[in-house]
Amino acid sequence: MSNHYLVTGGAGFIGSNYVHRLLGRGERVTIYDNLSRAGAQRNIDWLRVNHGENSFRLVVADIRDMDQLILATQDSDVILHLAGQVAVTTSVVHPREDFENNALGTFNVLEAARHSERQPVVLYASTNKVYGEMEDARVEEGRTSYRYADLPNGVHEAQPLDFHSPYGCSKGAGDQYVRDYHRIYGLKSVVLRQSCIYGPRQFGIEDQGWVAWFVIAALLGKPITIYGDGKQVRDVLFIDDLLDVYDLAVERIDQAAGQAFNIGGGPANTMSIWWEFGPLLESLLGHKIPVEHADWRPGDQHIYVSDIRKAGRLLGWQPKTSVEEGVRHLFEWVKSNIDLFSPSSP
Repeated sequence: MSNHYLVTGGAGFIGSNYVHRLLGRGERVTIYDNLSRAGAQRNIDWLRVNHGENSFRLVVADIRDMDQLILATQDSDVILHLAGQVAVTTSVVHPREDFENNALGTFNVLEAARHSERQPVVLYASTNKVYGEMEDARVEEGRTSYRYADLPNGVHEAQPLDFHSPYGCSKGAGDQYVRDYHRIYGLKSVVLRQSCIYGPRQFGIEDQGWVAWFVIAALLGKPITIYGDGKQVRDVLFIDDLLDVYDLAVERIDQAAGQAFNIGGGPANTMSIWWEFGPLLESLLGHKIPVEHADWRPGDQHIYVSDIRKAGRLLGWQPKTSVEEGVRHLFEWVKSNIDLFSPSSP
């Protein structure tokens, strides 16, 4: 028997990919999205072309609208909460809007779930930004990248939380509410502290979705700006591997409920944002890429690598896609869909 999934932010990059997977295996799906993000309508159209005009229910609404959320949630078995404000830079400029979307929006989702008679599973897409700049972690500088001096497996979930930037605060508030709603109300809720996710259907912009943005900009000949020294290291995770985590968290909810998991590529899938990623991208493009340099941005970590062993232990999960394979897949998708990125594209 199929489950009914509610995916907030289901018209976005991650959401549309997961909805595609869910519909492909016969699940019932409601997408809850205000369609404000670039590419949202394109993703909805893509899903309809692939699965049929009436293959899913679309609720065009905001997560700040409690009444709409309650209606959308009442018959859901699983809620994947992806909707929200996604950029650190935007949060610095518009902190109230960031708070209302991320902290209040997540609270609304939890309240709607708590009052549902179905007692749904709630998966929350949190972020590695809840750990802040991690000033206590010793970092060593190499020729092309930074590395942790004392964290060979990356950042563990026991790392103290230290919200830095309005975005870190708003996502961190949601993170802790999701955990506490399991402790206090018994909600089957799970926190997934996601690192850099990339893949097809990602309409990246400069301040969010940097892997996709560099690929898109390189193929279109747009200027690329490197903030900081370009040695910043991230563990990157291909979209299909992230979707596997969602499935496993639902499948193993008895082990996952109330837990927080660091979800990223882990130590085996890291790269510095330019001195290691740049040559890979240039090899795919076939020529050198000119870049400009600018000062560091607020809250930018020199290095972040997820310790993913807890997800392996409790959920049986490991990333399957290498950096080279995943970036090549994204590059080919952007190249074959380059018309979607032109200014005249609807």
